[in-house]
Amino acid sequence: MRLTIKNMVCRHCAQTVRHILADVLGLKVIAVELGMAEVDAEPSETLLTGIGKALADEGFELIQSREAEIVEDVKHTLIELVRSDAGDRPGNLPEMLAHRYNLSYASISRLFSSVEGRTVESYYMALRIERVKELIKYRRLSLSEIAYVTGFSSVAHLSRQFKQLTGMTPTQFRDMGHRTALPEI
Repeated sequence: MRLTIKNMVCRHCAQTVRHILADVLGLKVIAVELGMAEVDAEPSETLLTGIGKALADEGFELIQSREAEIVEDVKHTLIELVRSDAGDRPGNLPEMLAHRYNLSYASISRLFSSVEGRTVESYYMALRIERVKELIKYRRLSLSEIAYVTGFSSVAHLSRQFKQLTGMTPTQFRDMGHRTALPEI
């Protein structure tokens, strides 16, 4: 049985889900990846309820609708995209998503907005800004290098978007800001 799981955003989350499924629930785990786990079990309502409760206790959510699965997969695609090198990013996000999911971008966008209550673009921008925050806190790159790595056309564009979303400049954030956990974005 393939399970789609919300709020899995890192390797630690995958390890936690594997522990819940295998050690706590005693299921035979075939694979665990971000947003997905596969177990060797028959999908009964009782089993799904138990899995859902055990996952919820740790801050995860078992997704059981096809629409929510697509949205969760889009979110994981965007997270991976934000973490990738700037040179690996597609030039046109709507085309990339439409091709990946074999749906029109309008359909993906409508579905995402109905499930998440915000647009794909606003979610993607929030992820990018969170990546900027991470890089600012590391203090290893200049702001122009951070703008390049995160796909902003210039430092001015980055600073404008950053201030619009956070209410502070990148420099103010470096001195006193805090980051948001990815599941909370």
